[in-house]
Amino acid sequence: MREARDTEGGAASAPRQGRRYRTESGKDGRGVSTLPLDKGHPDSKTCQLMEQVVETQNLRTAYARVKGNAGAAGIDGMTVDELAEYLRGHWPRIKEQLLNGTYRPQPVRRVEIPKPDGGKRLLGVPTVLDRLIQQALHQMLRPRFEPGFSETSYGFRPGRNAYQAVRQAQKYQREGKRWVVDIDLEHFFDEVNHDILMSRVGRKVGDDRVLRLIRAYLRSGVMVGGLVSQTAQGTPQGGPLSPLLSNILLDDLDKELERRGHRFCRYADDCNVYVRTRRSGERVMRTLTRFLQQRLKLKVNTEKSAVARPWERKFLGFTFHWDRTSRIRVAPKSLRRFREYCKELLRQGRGRSLGRFITETLNPTLRGWIQYFGAAEVKQFAEVLDEWLRRRLRLILWRQWKRWRTRRQKLLRQGLSPERVRAAGNGHGPWWNAGASHMNEAFPKRYFDQLGLVSLLDEMRRRLTSASYGTAGCGTARPVV
Repeated sequence: MREARDTEGGAASAPRQGRRYRTESGKDGRGVSTLPLDKGHPDSKTCQLMEQVVETQNLRTAYARVKGNAGAAGIDGMTVDELAEYLRGHWPRIKEQLLNGTYRPQPVRRVEIPKPDGGKRLLGVPTVLDRLIQQALHQMLRPRFEPGFSETSYGFRPGRNAYQAVRQAQKYQREGKRWVVDIDLEHFFDEVNHDILMSRVGRKVGDDRVLRLIRAYLRSGVMVGGLVSQTAQGTPQGGPLSPLLSNILLDDLDKELERRGHRFCRYADDCNVYVRTRRSGERVMRTLTRFLQQRLKLKVNTEKSAVARPWERKFLGFTFHWDRTSRIRVAPKSLRRFREYCKELLRQGRGRSLGRFITETLNPTLRGWIQYFGAAEVKQFAEVLDEWLRRRLRLILWRQWKRWRTRRQKLLRQGLSPERVRAAGNGHGPWWNAGASHMNEAFPKRYFDQLGLVSLLDEMRRRLTSASYGTAGCGTARPVV
């Protein structure tokens, strides 16, 4: 079966400014905004959308969500716990401003976090009040846009998660599409064009107050070092609205891929297209790069994007086996980053009770990581990581003992014979001794099981057993991979 030929046409031109438009699927099912919005049309109720946003029950739901997520304070220093008291005294004024279209959000607080592959990821932390309003907006906007999103879009959507995207990618490979067009958008959240994004939002939102408020959030600015700088483009990561807005914009990419008949998976700005040949993949890469740059004004990172075999690339922290079954594996980069993170974490165990360190610090990290990566079908990595973790913990013990006499006494207490205890005086370093036979005999796996250490391999087996009875699930959490 030959690959569907790419074309550059298909998407209708943007509607003229100054009129309200509704979305109609039409015969081609592309869902492009082409028809004017009549006042008598049922969609005209979106002109009263702001009243629904500030409705009491909607705000209560938004408040519970913001309070449950906790999070850091914005530039005003107000915490989530202080929000309720603030609202009791100021909400009538804020509500009036929202209904009048005069509310102005505060700038976000800039936060930089290291990216796994180097560099910094820029986050914007809104004030808790703005997070509440954004969440209330999100709850009203999502039902209007969600039904029109692509079936193969998995990021930040209810009932969908990263592992479903990986399983879909596996399905495409089993169908014979064993080349992937891996598209990486360069600084996506910092490069979003506000006018293009707002034109997409305006397709299904008829309330000018809501549109002005969303644009105000996009242009609210960023505070860095006490100075506020304006934002002419981009949608800061960190607010409740940002994921939905990214899906609204990239839905145009999904519709274009569907129109061309391609098999693809998208999770936020991670998009993989699966084809049968390298030649097809190179053609798809060229045409999609042109589409993204010309239609959506987004930049494709040519250094990180590639046409390659799926087992040579990483998708959402996973990769695939080269055989025809395309078994899901944890990507080598994800394993290296996890080891590096654990190595830093284990340095906190020096001078502390090993049992308390395992229970309070190490286990939560292991459970969160295996909850995501435990869905891999190649499980050898879990046994290797378990052995490595136990050796790192033995290293902590060896360093805590410091002196030869202390080491000898500790090994004797663990039941080693006097002949075996002589190894405590060898001239090798701590890492060598942590993996030596005398430490393995003194502190075997059952010792760490008694301390409560989570075994990654045992967790995977437990998940497999639960799945056979239909009780296992894959959560929506996505760690840094």
